[in-house]
Amino acid sequence: MKAVQVVGYHTGLQLTEIPEPTVEGPLDVIVRIGGAGVCRTDLHILEGQWEAKSGVALPYTIGHENAGWVHAVGDAVSNVAVGDKVILHPLITCGLCRACRSGDDVHCQNSTFPGIDVDGGYAEYLRTTARSVVRIDDSLEPADVAALADAGLTAYHAVAKVAQTTRPGDVCVVIGAGGLGHIGIQVLKAISAVTVVVVDRNPAAVELAVKIGADHGIVADGGHIDRVLELTGGHGAEAVVDFVGEGGATREGIAMLRRAGNYYVVGYGENIDVPTIDVISTEINFIGNLVGSYNDLQELMTLAAQGKVTLHTTTYPLASFQQALDDLDAGRVRGRAILVP
Repeated sequence: MKAVQVVGYHTGLQLTEIPEPTVEGPLDVIVRIGGAGVCRTDLHILEGQWEAKSGVALPYTIGHENAGWVHAVGDAVSNVAVGDKVILHPLITCGLCRACRSGDDVHCQNSTFPGIDVDGGYAEYLRTTARSVVRIDDSLEPADVAALADAGLTAYHAVAKVAQTTRPGDVCVVIGAGGLGHIGIQVLKAISAVTVVVVDRNPAAVELAVKIGADHGIVADGGHIDRVLELTGGHGAEAVVDFVGEGGATREGIAMLRRAGNYYVVGYGENIDVPTIDVISTEINFIGNLVGSYNDLQELMTLAAQGKVTLHTTTYPLASFQQALDDLDAGRVRGRAILVP
């Protein structure tokens, strides 16, 4: 089969022919990929940021946002059948450790991460397990929802925390209305009553944010911090969700946060640099966010089937993977880029 592989860091990906994955265990599920999301993490992988963390042996197939059709199953699989449309939770988990037993499978002690530390979905087929596949509604197509497997799930995981800790009338600032941000905005409007203020450097992204439900859209042009403070009576927002995490976004985001506010870190790339006296004197909290749980993904698929969360996508054939990555890196992708084998 055709697959796009990492052959070295600080170098280009390669499209190559490798053997198709086969069923090896009773709970294995082979998925024919219908769509693979192109994520900024993929760029960070090529930059070597994940080399020490993943320990993956090269070459390997990249791609961690995947959806498609069940192609083959192991003898013990009972939750899906060949031909079912599915989206894949990004982690393959054991189901037996303390975290899994608590429903916190995102912190499974024995997990693997297709596209990060084992072969992923920039390919025609992918091997995962029954614990990782979620059937999707007949009204949804794999290429239309693939990026919800990680970008959407991560956004859901973060903003669901906002929904749990805020009240009607509270303000949540969303920094970045791109691939993750435009999903997070929709989820916030679907599950909470907060006032959503979106800040982005790109006027087109701000326009999209307002179109999909943001209460206020602000272009980050140098005066955006003051505008947020004006909207909040000078106090700042109860919550800031930072989908950027680089280029000075954290410093600006902290300046928009009120006393005892929560700062949700989703995007990454820079350090948080804040005097510790400012942290304790205002009692602000920094909360990290990775991907959500299996149950989070099921809930997100319910919102998608209800039409409350819609991905804005640009599709590329698998062979055009480099164009998709270049467009993402240059900021030319509105929403999410999807590779279709």
